[in-house]
Amino acid sequence: MKSFWNEKEVKDIKNDLLGMRVYTSRLLGKEEDLVLHGGGNTSVKIKEKNIFGEEEDILYVKGSGWDLATIEAPGFAPVKLSALIRLANLDRLSDMDMVKYQRMALTNPSAPNPSVEAILHAIIPFTFVDHTHADAVVTITNTPTGKTRIQEIYGKKILIVPYVMPGFILAKTIYEMTKELDWSTIDGMILLNHGVFTFHDDPKVSYENMIKIVSKAENYLRKQGAKTIKNQKSVQPDYLKIALLRNLISKEKGSAVLARLNDSGEACAFSNLKNVKSISTRGPLTPDHIIRTKQNPIVLSNNFEKDLTSYIDNYHKYFKKYKTKGQSELEPTPRSAIWPKRGTLAFGPTVKHLKIIDDISRHTRKAIFQAEHLGKWKALPPTDLFEMEYWSLEQAKLKKAGKGKRMQGKIALVTGGASGIGKACVEELVANGAVVAALDINPEIVNCFTQKEVLGIKCDITNNKQIQTAIEKTVAHFGGLDMVISNAGVFPKSTKIAKMNSALWQKSIDLNLTSHQRLIQATIPFLELGINAAIVIIGSKNVPAPGPGASAYSVAKAGLTQLGRIAAMELGAKGIRVNMLHPNAVFDTAIWSDEILEARAKNYGLTVQEYKTNNVLRTEITSKHVAELAAEMLGEKFSKVTGAQIPIDGGNDRVI
Repeated sequence: MKSFWNEKEVKDIKNDLLGMRVYTSRLLGKEEDLVLHGGGNTSVKIKEKNIFGEEEDILYVKGSGWDLATIEAPGFAPVKLSALIRLANLDRLSDMDMVKYQRMALTNPSAPNPSVEAILHAIIPFTFVDHTHADAVVTITNTPTGKTRIQEIYGKKILIVPYVMPGFILAKTIYEMTKELDWSTIDGMILLNHGVFTFHDDPKVSYENMIKIVSKAENYLRKQGAKTIKNQKSVQPDYLKIALLRNLISKEKGSAVLARLNDSGEACAFSNLKNVKSISTRGPLTPDHIIRTKQNPIVLSNNFEKDLTSYIDNYHKYFKKYKTKGQSELEPTPRSAIWPKRGTLAFGPTVKHLKIIDDISRHTRKAIFQAEHLGKWKALPPTDLFEMEYWSLEQAKLKKAGKGKRMQGKIALVTGGASGIGKACVEELVANGAVVAALDINPEIVNCFTQKEVLGIKCDITNNKQIQTAIEKTVAHFGGLDMVISNAGVFPKSTKIAKMNSALWQKSIDLNLTSHQRLIQATIPFLELGINAAIVIIGSKNVPAPGPGASAYSVAKAGLTQLGRIAAMELGAKGIRVNMLHPNAVFDTAIWSDEILEARAKNYGLTVQEYKTNNVLRTEITSKHVAELAAEMLGEKFSKVTGAQIPIDGGNDRVI
């Protein structure tokens, strides 16, 4: 492990203690092998004058909900040091009282809740305190001889602390252990099964002591032959089985979840280990991970339904065995899975959750594999893990997340997503909480969207193979398919029937009709496993009100509408709704340049604005308006509607 300290970067903040605290915290946070997704905490002690001009010692400690990788000055909660020291002297303190009294000691009432380790930071007599959950150190402690190995590596320069619950109990334990300690004789503390503390009045020394301690653990693992696992190729997955498992978990959970396949060489190699079920179900890397990951992943066989039933039954037994009075069982579905020969899966309501689960799982797999080389992977016993999982303070963090957006956990596929109505539909669905696979023949689709909730896929939807590949990519990336907006199309050059070019006619039929049929056919098996599945077909005003010169377009769109009506009848019994939208005069699309608009308006003796609003309601229709209605039709408000055709044109007298 290397130090990222850079003298040039700290030149202008050396006299700013809080600025230095932010800087070194971010150095720790950028290293995944030290902290993951909100793990770890840091602090700095600063003398400040209060409103009365009195000087006070203030502990600025990482606030709850902040991540070391991105923390800023407002992420540190300023707490009166004297109050925290007084709390440390109490014989006992409940979790809720600890939170209450720490908050009462804040000098800024709008600051975040101080870390649950604030009291521990307070009793360490140094200006800067750093705490991480270093993988290498925890890997060594998660073995039957972990304490002995730590003593062998570090000698007397490290204080070894047995595992106890974080918060007041941990602070009190260390307070009692260090009453007679000369702190200058140690470089840090190692909390078994938990992590590492370093400290110093110089932020660079505290930070680099952390790097040195962790590097020693990494070197020890290397010398012991505890290497990382060698990559293996994944077996081609059955994508329908991914969608099935995601469907089963969503129904059991009572809300839609996403799933993501990790078929990397490392994940596949781990899933192929002969004893994978044994070693992967002994508990998490650190106890704080259990809030995110549950105690264990689900290890899959050929029968996913049976696997999930067994997993949930075991969770019920686990809860019943360790529960205390007044505790209610948490949601029992898995957060990750090991799929032998194919890799691993992560489950969660959002893309952010998927990344967290996948990252934690990846680090845990590495630790398990290395610990097995040291004799055996041995996590904390279920009693300690249960206590952490059901710790009221950790559960409070999850509850703060609040209710998700209305389409959270839902998966959509939109064709023609690079521009116009298709692009607007992608943006609208994401705004409502969905994730979206955006398909387009334009290669720029891959870079059209910066949101992690969008997967851009170059796809010619007249090509069956490319359609199937796009669906498989969608399922591997998001877990299934719930919603389809079949939008891609082309408006051919105006040509009367008498002069129709056969190639022009065929192109319109292929893209505006046949490709939609192929897309719907390919998505049906996945929509059958979707959550409240629905299809919206983007038709045209030309269906109820065609015009001369538009036969190639109008006939294809009319056929598409008829296809949608029949699909509604055929798929209704499978729970899949199919509805159609007929837009007209949507001028903010690629086919409408300023020059064309001016020419068309002039032809009708109108201004451009009059031409845009030339409908019964005298209103302009944009791609966003179409997208908003399409999203509504995919949602709950239209859950009892199928086979409908809805114009969105401001009122067209010919259609009316």
